[in-house]
Amino acid sequence: MSIQVVKFPNAQLFPEIVKLLHEGHNVKLRLGGVSMRPFLEDNRDEALLTEPVSYKVGDPILAEVNPGHYVLHRIIRIDGDRITLRGDGNLACEYCTTDDVRACIIGFYRKGRKSMDLITGTKWKTYSWIWTRLYPVRRYLLAFYRRIFLPLFGPV
Repeated sequence: MSIQVVKFPNAQLFPEIVKLLHEGHNVKLRLGGVSMRPFLEDNRDEALLTEPVSYKVGDPILAEVNPGHYVLHRIIRIDGDRITLRGDGNLACEYCTTDDVRACIIGFYRKGRKSMDLITGTKWKTYSWIWTRLYPVRRYLLAFYRRIFLPLFGPV
C-alpha cells in the first residue's frame, strides 16, 4: 500500500477542517511552518484539533487572523473578545477576536510518536510555563537553535 501526500493551500484546507469540526469530528493535522519552534517542527509534528468550546491564556489555538490567513499560536492575553497570540518561535504578536478562533488543540503528536502529548498534561504545562517566561531572552535562544543546533543535530 502506498500513501499519497496531497498538499492544499491553507485558505482552501482550513475552511473544510472547520466544517468537520462543527460536525463534531476531531481532526489530526500535520503542522506546517516554524512559528511554534523549537518544540513543534514543520512537516514533522501533528496536532489534534477540536471545535473551540473553551480556551484560556497559554492554550494553543487555530485562528484566522486575516481572511484566509490561519495561524496555530499560543494565547498570550484575552481582553474581552480580543485575543493576543504569539507563536513559540515568534517574537511578534498577532491579534484576533473570539469569533476568529477556528479550533482548539487537544494535544500534539511529536517526533512521529503514536502517543499524544496532551495540553492538559504535566509535560506540556511545564514546557509552557518555562518557555513563556523565557520571552525576554527567546530571541537569543531561537537564534542559537536555528543557527547552531539545527545544522549540527537537526530538529529536536
